[in-house]
Amino acid sequence: MKIRIFNSPHDAGIYVAALAEQIIESRRKPVLGLATGSTPIPFYEALVHLHQCGLDLSRVTTINLDEYIGLDSSHPQSYSWFMWKHLFSHVNIPKENIYLPNGVATDLEAECRRYDEIIHSHPIHLQILGIGVNGHIGFNEPDDTLLSGTHIVELRPETVMSNARFFNDIGEVPKRAITMGVQAILQADKIVLMAFGREKAKIIAKSVYGEVRTDVPASILNLHKDVTVVLDRDSAGELLDESGRLRTK
Repeated sequence: MKIRIFNSPHDAGIYVAALAEQIIESRRKPVLGLATGSTPIPFYEALVHLHQCGLDLSRVTTINLDEYIGLDSSHPQSYSWFMWKHLFSHVNIPKENIYLPNGVATDLEAECRRYDEIIHSHPIHLQILGIGVNGHIGFNEPDDTLLSGTHIVELRPETVMSNARFFNDIGEVPKRAITMGVQAILQADKIVLMAFGREKAKIIAKSVYGEVRTDVPASILNLHKDVTVVLDRDSAGELLDESGRLRTK
């Protein structure tokens, strides 16, 4: 596991976009696993800028991690809307190459199976992840077990509370979501976990330097062969010694 610490989320986003460019330029049909929330926005801004500078994304396929249940793609807080606002409307990724779970599918179990088939047919070369304050990746919440396939999840109260800032009222926050399972995440060739802000420092330390355990889902990334953790100085705070250097485990 590599750890990279930047002075700002902006600088970190440029770095992650450069990693994505390497994948895009080196693969005939590159597949990017994408995340939502405020954390990856600097990455999307930098990737859009690279496209404006000449990076062709027409061969790219994208597979998003998750979606709220009950929000259709026209809802301004759906993850589909988020992706179109921050990335898809600004670049030349073909619409038919863009995949997100359908949060209003009439048969949610069938939708989970459909999404697993998409992931199986499009092995992910680079998976972008954020991390929840409770350690969730995607919406794989802390639990006694972590599910391997795409599944329906009941969101933990701390997740609902954290996401309430995007809604007018906490009562509007969906309580369920569809999420890619941990197996699909771990099968990606390369994983980049991004985290910014002091509120993420404790869970980053648990995930990076702690034991692998299901009640800290992000800790399972320690089992992957190629993970880069991209932080700002606030989120890296508990990984550093008094001189500002990385502590050993």
